[in-house]
Amino acid sequence: MLKSLFIQNYALIDTLDIRFEPGFSVITGETGAGKSIILGAIGLLLGQRADSKAIKNGAAKCVIEAFFDLSAYGMEEFFSRNDLEFDGHECILRREITAAGKSRAFINDTPASVAQLKALGGMLIDIHSQHQNLLLNQEDFQLNVIDILAGDKEELRQYGALFADYKQAEKALAEARKEAESAREEEDYISFQLEQLEQAALESGEQERLEQEAETLAHAEDIKQALFQAGNLLDDERGIIDALKEAHHLVDNLGRVYPDANELAARLDSCYIELKDLSGEIAGRAEQVDFDPERLQFVNERLNTLYDLQQKHRVDSVEALLDIQENYRRKLEAITHSDERLDALQRLRDEALARATGQAARLTALRRKAAKLAEEQMKEKLIPLGIPNVQFRVELTPKAAPDETGADRINFLFSANKNGQLQPIAQVASGGEVARVMLSLKAMISGAVKLPTIIFDEIDTGVSGSIAEKMAHIMRDMGNHNRQVISITHLPQIAAMGTTHYKVYKEDHAEGTSSHIVRLDGQGRVEEIAHMLSGSTLTEAAVNNAKELLNHSKTL
Repeated sequence: MLKSLFIQNYALIDTLDIRFEPGFSVITGETGAGKSIILGAIGLLLGQRADSKAIKNGAAKCVIEAFFDLSAYGMEEFFSRNDLEFDGHECILRREITAAGKSRAFINDTPASVAQLKALGGMLIDIHSQHQNLLLNQEDFQLNVIDILAGDKEELRQYGALFADYKQAEKALAEARKEAESAREEEDYISFQLEQLEQAALESGEQERLEQEAETLAHAEDIKQALFQAGNLLDDERGIIDALKEAHHLVDNLGRVYPDANELAARLDSCYIELKDLSGEIAGRAEQVDFDPERLQFVNERLNTLYDLQQKHRVDSVEALLDIQENYRRKLEAITHSDERLDALQRLRDEALARATGQAARLTALRRKAAKLAEEQMKEKLIPLGIPNVQFRVELTPKAAPDETGADRINFLFSANKNGQLQPIAQVASGGEVARVMLSLKAMISGAVKLPTIIFDEIDTGVSGSIAEKMAHIMRDMGNHNRQVISITHLPQIAAMGTTHYKVYKEDHAEGTSSHIVRLDGQGRVEEIAHMLSGSTLTEAAVNNAKELLNHSKTL
C-alpha cells in the first residue's frame, strides 16, 4: 500500500511530502485547493502521459515519488519478469519531467519504461474518479466485473490462446480462398504462358552456345581463309615444317662429332612432330568450316525466340525463363489441387473453432454462477444505501460470434422501484444511484482483487446525510481487509468516518499560490468538519455537530 508521497515543482505544489496510513483515510479541502493536482501527480506515477506545462513556473523539472509496502501482495513475479530489483517488501516509483518535455521513470531506482510503470501502477492503485461512472455503460467493464467475481483468469487465458489459434486458422483459410479465386481467374493466362514456354523446349546453357555458333557462322569465310593461310605458312614448299625438318637433319648429323648436338636435335624433332600435328589439325578445321546460310538462319531465329521470351517476361537468361516455367507449372498444379487444400484448411479452421467454442462454454458457465452471486451481493449492498426496492440483474446473452473475450454479452439491468421495468443501468439510474452502484461494485470485487490502494475521487456525488454515512461505512470496511482506501470528499459524514484525515489547502504568497496537504489532529478534524457543515463561519453548533459525527463514527 501507499506509505508516502513526495511531489516537487508540480503545478501549484512547491514541495509536498506526506505519509499515508493503512485503513480508511479521507482528504478534504475547498474546491480548487489542489486535490485534483495531487491525483494528477499520482496519475503520472501510474504511467499517464507527461506534460511539461504541469511543471511549476520557473522550475527546471518536477519530481513525483511514491513509496509502497508490498510485503502482503505477492508481486515478485512482476519484478522478476521485468528484471527489476525487489526485496519482497518495498517498492519506490519515481517520475521526473523536465521543462524541455523529457520524461524519465524509475522503479526501485532502476530506469524503467512508461509501459512498465503503467503495468505496475495498475497493480498498485485504482483511482475511481467521477468520469469512471460512465464505465457502467460499457459492456467490457461489466464483463470484467463478472470475470473478476468468477475468478476465471486461467480459463480466460486458455480461451485467449484457443481463440488466437482459431483466428489464425480463419485467416489462413481466407487467404487461401482469395489466392485460389485469383488463381482461377488467371488459369487460362497461366496455361497459355506455360504452353508457350514448353513449346520453346528451353535448355539450360542453350543461349550461350547458340550465340557463339551465330558468331562463327557469320564469320565463316574469314575463319576459313585465316586457317588456310596459317596452314600454308606451316606446310607449303618452303613452309616452317620443311625448314624445321632440314634444320633437324643438319643438327642430327653433328651428333657423331659434337655430342651436345644430340639434345638440340631431339628438341628440333619434338617441335617438328608438334607442328606437323598442328598443321594437320588446322587443315582439318579449315575443311570443317563452311558458310551455311540455312543453319545461320535457324540459329538466329532460335535466338530471336529466346530474346522475345526474355523481353516478354522481363528477364535476361534462359535459366530465368526456366524458373518462370516451373513457377507456372506449380501454380497450375496448385489450382488443380486447390479444392483439396481448401478442404484441409476448412477442417483445421472448424476444429480450432470447436476448441475455442468449448472453452467459451466453460467460461459462460463460470460467468452465470458469478452473475447470480453479483445479483445477490448488489442487492445486499444497495438496499442499506437507500434503495430498498432495488432490482439488479446481470443479463447474459450470446454474441453473434465469439470474440477475444468469449461468447457472452453482459448487461447490468437496474430499477430503483419494486415494480419498475429493468433497463440498462446507465440509462435509468440517477447520478446518486450510479455513485452508489459503482461503490457497491468496487466493494464487491475488491475482495477478489489484491489491489493495495483504492482512491475514490468524490464517489459521494449526488448523495448526502445517512446515505453518505453508509457509503463511508462501506469504504471503511473495505480498508479493514489489508487494504488502503482513500476518499476525496466534500461531505462531513464521510470525512468523519476516516481513521486518518488530510486537508488540502492553498496559500497565497509573494511568488504566487501554492497547494499544501496536512494531516489533521483531533482538534483540526473537528474544525475542518465544522467548516464543511457551516461554511467559512465557524459556529458553535457546527463544532458540536462535528464532534457528534466524529464520536458517532467511533461507535460504528
